[in-house]
Amino acid sequence: MAQRSSRKRRKQRQRSAREPGARPPGAAPDEADSDADRMARGYARGRAKDEAARAALVPLAPGERPRAVTVGAIAAAVAAVANTVSLAISFDSNEPAKSLYTVLGVIVLVAIAAGMWRARYWAVLGLQTLLALTILIASVAVITAGNLWAVLLVIAIIVPSGALFWFLVKSMARIQMPQRPGA
Repeated sequence: MAQRSSRKRRKQRQRSAREPGARPPGAAPDEADSDADRMARGYARGRAKDEAARAALVPLAPGERPRAVTVGAIAAAVAAVANTVSLAISFDSNEPAKSLYTVLGVIVLVAIAAGMWRARYWAVLGLQTLLALTILIASVAVITAGNLWAVLLVIAIIVPSGALFWFLVKSMARIQMPQRPGA
């Protein structure tokens, strides 16, 4: 559907370029150019850049897993183990809700780690969601940090989380969203 509308707009631009008095591409705008025309050309340039970026992406070979996805899977597995160990060390039978939330978090992290190990789109998207929340919460924590040690600790959380998030974006594009039924 989106391809059809972009083809239609492209044909309209080609027809208007053939009309007498039409401005050649790259020529300086004159008084007759409307804001809508300039905006349409800007969007067309943006679409061309997006199409070039998509064309440059190489789909994953069967069994291939991008390095960022592997690092993310290992990070999720380590976080699951760390949460399990912390639950075992600080288990409090008087607060079952706290233990339940920790167990649910471990289950989510294990599912994400397993899905990322298999290079699944949903797992990468789930880890990116957790990383984004981590970055946001840690950024708020920087504001309330009481001393230099706390600031350094929070920055030590934000920087690797942001870097992993950044590298997962391109990996997620290579994994490609699965085909929808009937598409």
